[in-house]
Amino acid sequence: MKILCAFGRYQYGTPYRGTSTEYAAFLPALKNLGHKVLFFELWDKSDYTNYADLNCKLIDILVQEKPDVMFTVPMHYEIWLETLNLIKTHITTITICWTTDDSWKYQEVSKFIGGAYELITTTYSDVLPLYNRDGIQNVHLTQWAANSQTLNPPLKASKCTYPVSFVGAAHGDRKQRIKALLQKGIRVACFGHGWPAGSVSATDISNIMRRSVISLNFANSKGANQIKARTFEVPGAGGFLLTESAPRLDLFYRIGGEIDTFDDIDELAEKVQFYLNHPSVRDSMAEAAFARTRAEHTYEHRLQALLEDVRTARNNIKNTNQLPRSYETIVRSHQMTMPLKMLRKVLLTICSFIWGDVRGPRAARRLIFELSWRIVGEKTFRATGWPGRMFPKI
Repeated sequence: MKILCAFGRYQYGTPYRGTSTEYAAFLPALKNLGHKVLFFELWDKSDYTNYADLNCKLIDILVQEKPDVMFTVPMHYEIWLETLNLIKTHITTITICWTTDDSWKYQEVSKFIGGAYELITTTYSDVLPLYNRDGIQNVHLTQWAANSQTLNPPLKASKCTYPVSFVGAAHGDRKQRIKALLQKGIRVACFGHGWPAGSVSATDISNIMRRSVISLNFANSKGANQIKARTFEVPGAGGFLLTESAPRLDLFYRIGGEIDTFDDIDELAEKVQFYLNHPSVRDSMAEAAFARTRAEHTYEHRLQALLEDVRTARNNIKNTNQLPRSYETIVRSHQMTMPLKMLRKVLLTICSFIWGDVRGPRAARRLIFELSWRIVGEKTFRATGWPGRMFPKI
């Protein structure tokens, strides 16, 4: 098949944050499965004048290239519902959406866009009843995985460079957790946005994991703990994973036999000391986890199963209404009005004063988005949505 991948080349669409997991993993996996792959940049706003420009260019490439599948990972509200409905009714391409963080984003995003795609994924079985409740039947349960490009057998603990490492952004309470470990005598080598070492390339990430006796993973997020991509990336890269507990993690690995978990800082510190003092136990578990990952948990496994559902996607989708207006009229409706310009100016002034010139604009955009999805729901994801019209570059 010919597959158009629409997501970001870089994390959060920002080059200095490094290559995104999606770009590094999905494209080579699809190519390894024998598909012809095209790429459309969805997250880097510098590529487009505004969201109208983005949506028009997306339609153009679909008309020109006629891919069998469009595989998207939206970050916000980049692709309008009108665009998805136009694709469904006038273009033969089947649309697939890979969701992230459905444990909390379902209420904010997925419930509003799910029915517009012909197939939408979730990594949370607990959320499936919510999709069904809201009349969205075209759902595929999947999970994150390891990048087959970075599969590497584990090194012995005695050959590793770092006793303990963590790769990931320094957001939330991660700095406090790392500091708490340091106070217990455990020094963690940290890499990623917000740490002194800064962001690292995808190749460096896998090398750091492989050369670490212990690779930490924090599963905390909004709501319940999550199974994250790192859960599979560490064993796949040949590392030993010590991760925060998350629901259903035992469906993928044997806890205490292939990977291990912790629930609080005291337990984490205790287990770090145990595995540092028992390298043979660590080595055997890392070998077992690598074998399991290579056999069951690569993106080739995940995407092959997903694409098998494409054959029946047309029959399983929720029907939507034909667009009542021409697409040109929809594009024109995305223009900023004078009241929105004034509101934007006021919000940017206030938020920049409180949070500064960098965080302030992001806070203003977030405030409008939080109000929008709560008050007007799916209109947030249409051409007339306030967040997209007011903040096309944020």
